[in-house]
Amino acid sequence: MLRDSEKIPKLKKRSLIALCAVGIHLAIGSVYAYSVITVPLALSHNWTKSDITFAFSLAIFFLGFSAATAGQKVEKLGPSKSAFIAGLFYSIGTLFSGIAIYYNSLVFFTLSYGIICGIGLGIGYIAPVSTLVKWFPDKRGLATGIAIMGFGFSSLIFAPFMAKLFIIMPVYKAFFVLAAIYFILISLSASYISPPPKDFSPPKTKNKTTKKAIQLAQCTVQEAVKTKRFYFIWFMIFININGGIALIAVASPMAQSLLGIDQMGAATMVGFMGLFNGIGRILWSSVSDYIGRSKTYMLFFLIQIFAFILLAKTNNPLIFQATLYLILSCYGGGFAALPAFLCDLFGVRQLGAIHGMTLTAWAIAGLTGPMLVSRILDVSNSYSLTLYLFAGFFFIAFILSFFMLKEYKRLEKSLPNS
Repeated sequence: MLRDSEKIPKLKKRSLIALCAVGIHLAIGSVYAYSVITVPLALSHNWTKSDITFAFSLAIFFLGFSAATAGQKVEKLGPSKSAFIAGLFYSIGTLFSGIAIYYNSLVFFTLSYGIICGIGLGIGYIAPVSTLVKWFPDKRGLATGIAIMGFGFSSLIFAPFMAKLFIIMPVYKAFFVLAAIYFILISLSASYISPPPKDFSPPKTKNKTTKKAIQLAQCTVQEAVKTKRFYFIWFMIFININGGIALIAVASPMAQSLLGIDQMGAATMVGFMGLFNGIGRILWSSVSDYIGRSKTYMLFFLIQIFAFILLAKTNNPLIFQATLYLILSCYGGGFAALPAFLCDLFGVRQLGAIHGMTLTAWAIAGLTGPMLVSRILDVSNSYSLTLYLFAGFFFIAFILSFFMLKEYKRLEKSLPNS
């Protein structure tokens, strides 16, 4: 008994580890409230909406780029140091963005928010993920869904908060306040998070209905990128992100234009988008533990084929918003189920690096999605054409997910104990 009690203080609580991961993602997930920034910047500066949107797109590009290039270094440094570095980049980038706004420098703003914040986003996003998978090998989807839920829920908190800041103080001062909040939140979370001990095993659970997670292999990142299944999942994620992030980037101005609501009303809608983005992350990642990751992604794409078509056709504000929230739940779910899916496909050996490499799909989608919407809107002054186009993309993603399921089953049958 004495030896058992002596071991307890040495083992950190995995529930608190998960909470720290949520804290990190909550801070960096404020990027999803970016559309709230668009109108205040356009009104206070002689900047076009396309120019302002480009900074967001660049940030998402550098998120994916930094996640891919820093993946192996994050594995070596560990989640605590990596998260702290992410906090430095994200808070400094936000601080510099405020300075750029004060001096009315669009170039400096784009570089600060797009590159410096973007690097912080990428490192902070992947820092806690492989650690959580190791703490929760019995519930991979649920665990990573909880952490990544913070990224989705962030705009629910930060969108109305940022909108209020822009009303009570100059925009550049609001960025200074946000920079301080981000640094404190990430630093506190980074101070506790750490990998489990080598001999760690989770508490036994009575729940026997969860689908058994099977690891098809233990791959390095170099081995993973040579497989067909890596490219199936890459293009599936790319399409899922393209559709969701395009809507996120233009949600506030689109709602103000199509639904006739004011700035605070649009900010509230963006907040609810964050709510459903977050709910989708925890809901769909949990579902994936029961029905399997491949079938979950097939369901994502099937839903969104019809949802984007409905979004283009409806004039009813309630149906419009409900459909938008449904799409955001699938968008968030795609992110949340991804680490567990990659663990199933490639193992935990270099999960952080493989996850980072997969997020290059996010980098490219961050450029193509928002800019595609903006350019088509500039030419046609209509969102419908883009929405129909994304519905077609999701049909392609559904076909890819079907081939992924076949590939997964083929590899599963080849395992020794299958």
